[in-house]
Amino acid sequence: MVNRCCIVGCNSATHDRQGKKIENGLTFHRFPAWRRNHGDQVSEITKSRRLAWIAAVRRPNITFHSIPMSMRVCSLHFHSGKPANEMYNSHPDWAPSRHLGHTEMKATKTARYERQEKRKRQRTDSTPAMDETVIDDLVPPVETPAPAEDGADQTLLTECDFCQRRRAEINRLLEENRTLKCELGQRKMDEHFLKDDNVKVKYYTGLPHLEVVMGVLACVGPYMTQSSKVLSPFQMLFLTLMRLRLNLPIQHIAHLFFVDRKTVSKTFSDTINVLHARTSPLINWPGRDALHATMPHQFVEAFGKRVAVILDCFEIFIQRPSNLKAQAQSYSHYKHNTTMKFLIGITPQGSISFISKGWGGRVSDKHVTDNCGILDKLLPGDLVLADRGFDIQDSVGLMCAEVKIPAFTKGRCQLDARDVESTRKIAHLRIHVERVIGTVRNKYTILSAKVPIHMVLPCKDEDMTFLDKIVSVCCALTNMSPSVVLK
Repeated sequence: MVNRCCIVGCNSATHDRQGKKIENGLTFHRFPAWRRNHGDQVSEITKSRRLAWIAAVRRPNITFHSIPMSMRVCSLHFHSGKPANEMYNSHPDWAPSRHLGHTEMKATKTARYERQEKRKRQRTDSTPAMDETVIDDLVPPVETPAPAEDGADQTLLTECDFCQRRRAEINRLLEENRTLKCELGQRKMDEHFLKDDNVKVKYYTGLPHLEVVMGVLACVGPYMTQSSKVLSPFQMLFLTLMRLRLNLPIQHIAHLFFVDRKTVSKTFSDTINVLHARTSPLINWPGRDALHATMPHQFVEAFGKRVAVILDCFEIFIQRPSNLKAQAQSYSHYKHNTTMKFLIGITPQGSISFISKGWGGRVSDKHVTDNCGILDKLLPGDLVLADRGFDIQDSVGLMCAEVKIPAFTKGRCQLDARDVESTRKIAHLRIHVERVIGTVRNKYTILSAKVPIHMVLPCKDEDMTFLDKIVSVCCALTNMSPSVVLK
């Protein structure tokens, strides 16, 4: 291949017109490339160097983005006979500067470089020389470039050799930085952390697979306010689900997401508010036609298609209030502790169709049922299944509905055959509500731990507590998983 110098007026070439090789000892160098993928500093320096070469050559057919592959610059246009290292931008040979074919470019850079070198030599003479073993420990050894034929200054060559070593060290550090960023990205708690691993999704969120998580994010994402620019909407949702699912301490979650503890606390509170507002419709009381069309066969065999809801209450432990009246209202004789009581209703299909607000643990199941609003949802002819503690026949009867509870043995030695059969049917079907309660508690363990007292205080300008919102969100998320009732 014939190489020719592209400098105007320079006739240097490796071969003559007849193709015979010319032995003139010249070397030919390509235009420097713009390296955009090696960090901002390298990108800026290589871009500036490419522009400097183009400005020095000044040919109309050479632009920044269009340089023919055949274009070369021979060694005659460099003071040392070759280009300097790309990181040594103060060197006169960082770009061509000799015999350029135009008078506009003066060699002022050479004089400036010589003055800089003179000052460096003066400082070197007045201070102890750097220990070569330190440099050898920092960067790998490289071969010292051979002396130039035109008798270039040996100090210049030594300086270039040091720059090459420094450049090698910079390259190593850049590579190490890219590797660490890659490893950090793999450990980052984002979508990639859960991708293609349903076991991990279920463990950290309680939801069956990542598609469901992304569906929840699509529903709540537009309404989420980023309290911190560090966390993305997905991370805010993921953080909240992890807290509900595993009941991890706030400080531990802050370490996992590399944020401040206050950021985690505020993010959890804000996200719960959004989740409660957007997922509450998932706790839906179905119409009678929908119930009849999907009624499981075991309910049809026992009670026809009349069952509308199965009721039960569950209690969540709370910290003991300092107020004596609050202590008395929240103390549960059944649990022997201070609790909040919630009424839950499920459909025969196993989905949660109603969840009440929290009541003090001392209140009776009948009082909660009469005052939580569930009776207003009953239609004439509906059948309600409940436990013995629900003495609500009169209240349900006012809605022209009927309630079925297990028979009592009070005042009798034993139940008769008809009551035994009825109790067996009710118990066999009512067990589903206890299974659903167990699923909610096991899936979201924040409901199984003792809740801080600040969560049972009324929210600002609202008639419900933060714990009410958490319970509602957990029930709504449970409805996104497969039912516990076998069809």
